[in-house]
This record gives sequence, C-alpha cells and structure tokens, in this order.
Amino acid sequence: MKDNFNESSVPDQSGRTVFVTGANTGIGWDAARVLAARGARVLLGCRSADKAAAARQRILDIHPSADVDTVALDLGSLASVRKAADQVLQESRLDVLVNNAGIMMPPRELTVDGFESQFGVNHLGHFALTGLLLPKLKGQQGARIVTVSSLAHRAGKIHFDDLNAEKHYGRQDRYSLSKLANLLFTYELQRRLHAVGCPAIALACHPGGAETELSRHLPKIFLRLTPLFRLVMNTSAEGALPTLRAVVDPEAKGGEYFGPAGFAEFARGASQVRSNVVSHDAALAGRLWEVSVEMTGVDYDFDAAAAQES
Repeated sequence: MKDNFNESSVPDQSGRTVFVTGANTGIGWDAARVLAARGARVLLGCRSADKAAAARQRILDIHPSADVDTVALDLGSLASVRKAADQVLQESRLDVLVNNAGIMMPPRELTVDGFESQFGVNHLGHFALTGLLLPKLKGQQGARIVTVSSLAHRAGKIHFDDLNAEKHYGRQDRYSLSKLANLLFTYELQRRLHAVGCPAIALACHPGGAETELSRHLPKIFLRLTPLFRLVMNTSAEGALPTLRAVVDPEAKGGEYFGPAGFAEFARGASQVRSNVVSHDAALAGRLWEVSVEMTGVDYDFDAAAAQES
C-alpha cells in the first residue's frame, strides 16, 4: 500500500472479527467505524456500558447493517480483563486484537490491583488481555495483534525500581514509560511468536498528534492553544489511519510500526516508521516481559497456541 493511505484504502473485511479496546471514542471509535463499514464484525471494548452502547449506536446510525457488539472492559482491573477475555473467547473467531485504549498524564492514581494507572492501563492491562486471548488469535490464519503507542515513547525509560511510582511521579515521564512499554511488548511478542512458528503477527502504530479525549489531562495552557494546534494536528479519524493500516495492510510484516506519513510523523496518512533504539533492546524487552507476567499473573502459552494453529 502507498503512503497516501486513507479510509478508502481499507479493503473488504467481511468474515473477520476485530476486538478494539477503548472503542467508545477517539481513534478507537474511528477505527471501529471504518472496519465495521467494510464488513468486519467489530467488538467494542469499553469501560462504561452506557458509552459503549452509545458508540455502537453511532456506528449503526451511519451503517445500519454493521455487525457491532460491545464488551465490558476496564483495563485497570485484572478481574475485568479476565471477564472480557472470557466473553471474547466465546466468539466463533478472532482475527485482530487492537490494543488501543489508554490514559494520558492524569494525576497519580492506582488501578484496582495497585498499579500506577498509566503503566497499569496502557501496558499491563493489554499485556494480560493479549495473553488471555492468544489461543483464540492463534486459531486464525493471518491473526494480528496491533498495539497503539505514541511519539512520546522516545522519552521513555522503564523504572524497574519504581514501576508503581511510589518514589516519584511525573505525569509525562510515566506516560512515556507506558508508551515505550507498548513497543517493547510488541517487538518481544513478535520474537516469541516467530520462535514457535506461529503465523500471527504483532505490530504497533501511533496516531501522531491527534485531537481526542485523551488530551483532557494536559496542562491548561496546552488546552487553550488547541485551536492553533488544530491547523497541524490530525483529526481523530486521521489519527486512526496508522491503526487501520496495521490492521489491514496485506504487505505488513510482524514487528512493523506505522505512523503518520507527514512531517515528523505528526499528521496525515499512514506509513511504516521507525521507533527509537531503546524500543528494540531485546534484553530490556525480555526483562519487562517477565516483570509483566509476575505483576499480572498471565503467562503466555506459546506452545499450546502453536499446536492449535498446526
């Protein structure tokens, strides 16, 4: 696919089932909208039942024949993650998991399970969800796990001695940490899938600068400047294009990373891009993986997944 990728570039998705987390708003909703319009069965993973129902109805208002359902999912609760996974495992198939949901720069908070919220929601929740759904994904030829990162990963550093920010909490620092974790996870997942011969692939993407509800915790000065930023930023629909390309590009390979095609990967279109050197550190990724298993209690059964596919 060329770098002038847009919504019309998305081919027919009939027969595929896609689970999108954080799909009630922003780039998650726009990705779900387009995939549903192209014939996919789309599962909207949302924390609020009312917002999930409203998001589903908004898609049906545009595409009355769309096949859209909802899944209750609070990524800040491992119990909720397990319940959501149990529901999705009842589907006849699962072709794509889009790990999209996230929070950005809130005041320091803890998840239900006691994790610093940005690390807990953006990384650990999706780590657990992916592991629980792995057997289902591996049962489908061409399955994909797409995880949404951010340009902010470039400033990320994994504080293994203070993952729950008990010693220090910086909103931007912890957001960058979580987005670096998304990429380390993706590349390590791809290495492990490849090692056991599973045909499913793991990919990552980022929306560039996109105007969504994710920005609600930004400092007031940035929010006041939003009208100026709109001139150069992606809309929510434009920000969803890298996600869509990672989901549908027939030429995409495991471990690839997609972002906006415009200047500095900030806006417009979708193309393959490169993440920073740290995100490709296999030793760092391996350590994060083992810590994530320990924190979530979810250990991936790659051998079983490979056996199911074969």
